[in-house]
Amino acid sequence: MMLSPEQCYELLAHADWRDLSPLATKLREQVWGTRVSYSRKVFVPLTQLCRDVCHYCTFAKTPSRLSKPYLTPDEVLRIAHEGAALGCKEVLFTLGDQPELRYARARDALTELGFATTLAYLEHVAALVLRETGLLPHLNPGLMSANDLARLRHVAPSMGIMLESAAERLCERGGPHYGSPDKAPSRRLETLRLAGEARIPMTSGILIGIGETRRERIDSLLALRDLADRYGHLQEIIIQNFRAKAGTKMQHSPEPSNDELCWTVAVARLMFGPQMSIQAPPNLYDGDLTELIAAGINDWGGVSPLTPDHVNPEAPWPHLDRLATETGRAGCDLVERLTAYPSYVRARHEWLADELQAPVLRQSDGAGWARVGRWCAGAADPANQDDLRDVTPAAVVRRSRIADLVERAATGNELVEDEIAEIFTARGADFVRTCEVATEVRQQAVGDTVSYAVVRNINYTNVCLYKCGFCAFSKGRTHEHLRGAPYLVDLDEIRRRVREAWERGGTEVCMQGGIHPSFTGHTYLEICRAAKQAQPQIHIHAFSPLEVSHGAQTLGISVRDFLMELKQAGLGSLPGTAAEILDDEIRGVLAPDKLSTREWLDVVAQAHRVGLPTTSTIMFGHIEGYEHWARHLLLLRRLQQDTGGLTEFVPLPFVHMEAPMYLRGRARKGPTLRETVLMHAVARLVLHPVVPNVQVSWVKLGPQWAQRCLEAGANDLGGTLMNESISRAAGATHGQELEPHQMQQLIAELGRPYRQRTTLYGDANAEQIERADCAAPLLKPYNAPLSSRAMRVVA
Repeated sequence: MMLSPEQCYELLAHADWRDLSPLATKLREQVWGTRVSYSRKVFVPLTQLCRDVCHYCTFAKTPSRLSKPYLTPDEVLRIAHEGAALGCKEVLFTLGDQPELRYARARDALTELGFATTLAYLEHVAALVLRETGLLPHLNPGLMSANDLARLRHVAPSMGIMLESAAERLCERGGPHYGSPDKAPSRRLETLRLAGEARIPMTSGILIGIGETRRERIDSLLALRDLADRYGHLQEIIIQNFRAKAGTKMQHSPEPSNDELCWTVAVARLMFGPQMSIQAPPNLYDGDLTELIAAGINDWGGVSPLTPDHVNPEAPWPHLDRLATETGRAGCDLVERLTAYPSYVRARHEWLADELQAPVLRQSDGAGWARVGRWCAGAADPANQDDLRDVTPAAVVRRSRIADLVERAATGNELVEDEIAEIFTARGADFVRTCEVATEVRQQAVGDTVSYAVVRNINYTNVCLYKCGFCAFSKGRTHEHLRGAPYLVDLDEIRRRVREAWERGGTEVCMQGGIHPSFTGHTYLEICRAAKQAQPQIHIHAFSPLEVSHGAQTLGISVRDFLMELKQAGLGSLPGTAAEILDDEIRGVLAPDKLSTREWLDVVAQAHRVGLPTTSTIMFGHIEGYEHWARHLLLLRRLQQDTGGLTEFVPLPFVHMEAPMYLRGRARKGPTLRETVLMHAVARLVLHPVVPNVQVSWVKLGPQWAQRCLEAGANDLGGTLMNESISRAAGATHGQELEPHQMQQLIAELGRPYRQRTTLYGDANAEQIERADCAAPLLKPYNAPLSSRAMRVVA
């Protein structure tokens, strides 16, 4: 419950911030947990001309003290490109208030650049940086009208204007804001109000130590809280301490003490509660940074590895490694964020202009934090320093909510959705502990042996009636531009591939394809019979729940009856694909014409009940969030408790490169490396003890990170595949086959035993193992091309 104004004023009686610290820390942890964030940015001082004359400021300069009034577009782009190369996500534009109203030189410079106002020029260069570098602009231009905000909203996901103080007396003669018309509190509050009406995520805050009283600070924070309560657009409150600067009228004024800053931080946390982000700049604090965390902050603000703090040039940014270390000493993890905070990123359709949603998505992870590193599922690029820091952090022993949840899950207790989603936020020590416990649970459940199967994939057609936004494999009118020609594999070629698979030691053929417009249930039955005719001993693992539903519908029979016919025709098990995310809101975006969540679960349950086991999958890292991952895992757990027919769980990270929805700017770049490792670990915990096997997809992860996931709860390396086309169509670069000796080497490098298995996790027979060890090279498969005329039947 929020403190009333009267209760806020009662905080004045607490002179020492340490009295307030325990409650402030507790409130912070309710929402932010052990995360303390920062934004990696470059600082672009577009102009240092300003019509205001704040008595503490060295940023603003007169024209005679500048070589030119404005940075040129090329100069701005150079700074932005250098920042992007260093992993920055934000470009912070700071500038003086409307200098053209005071200086003829500013007006002349703007005319030469082709603009009437500073804000119009700002709009231009912000759009240029966004388009050319992908950095997300954050704008601090001072006062703005409703029209200004409406225009700038299309080039910046967030903006800011410091209130500094609501005390009007500070604008009177002798005050720090005398002669600064843009610092009138009512005008700054009006800009913030207009930003709320425009639905713009905003930063604001107060500057302490410029002559205000503690009571006036509370008044200022109450004014900001009123706006936050009304519009919900204030994403962070900055508590910034005045620093005396040589050459200003206030150069001899006393600076607020560290205790005074911490007191104000603690009061702000108590006043705004757990949801608000409270920030204090680390470069302006000369004490122990852990004190600020204890006082209630959860954010350090923007920190640049490239550019100085042009407003406080005498105070260099702390190196990010030092900031991480200091944050760790407080028992917290340093987390990178975007210019817009996670809650605004997740609600991007409400808070971000349409043209900003794609660039923000591409920079974000599944929770709306910044996407760190360059690793992507399916890509050949190695992980970089940020990727590695995210998955191999220094472990610090501590108790936390996540650690407690992990321990509960390890004993087989079913967690609720919010609890599972919280584990997916694990970083630092929590990440390490989650992976460690997942490994312990795996050892208890299935031991140390890593299994693999010699398998051939047969994707018999890439022509499909459906228009899934994530699929680069299927061919229809809407996907004709994607890689690969449309084809249809005939039955003779299926038979040949089945025989070849057996001769090379295979125990399974996995057969799936697009929903070709001419396919009926008879087609799937014929495919099964052809495979069994070619090699009666081969295990047929085939047909997604969508294909089963389609086949039953075209024959006019029930799903159960069709499954019985498929079983009689030789089907041994089903791949639990086409699951994507088991949430109808997400499915409605990914594939609105496919099976609903309930329909998918029903087909899989029916298969189990007629004696056909299935795998289970998740495709993650596109538009969904951690709550959807949690929901998906719980549905699979409950399905398994009901039917017992799931043989394994296979996380499938979204491969973005050729996916239509990514190319249209409607999806993320797949999961981060941290999220990918965690999916395997959390799945092991959430599905324990009902689903015994967790498999890694080496095609999507590559060998190195497949090994890493085997050290985080997984126990199976999947199939050798022989032919893989779906991931490669999406842009994956890893090989089409990982031969048994390569599988064995990867496993041996972990110091773990290995075994070649069957589809249902029995041991492969000695004859097939011997064949696999001396397999001949694959013959080139033949995919019969389809004519343009044949393609025209696909809607």
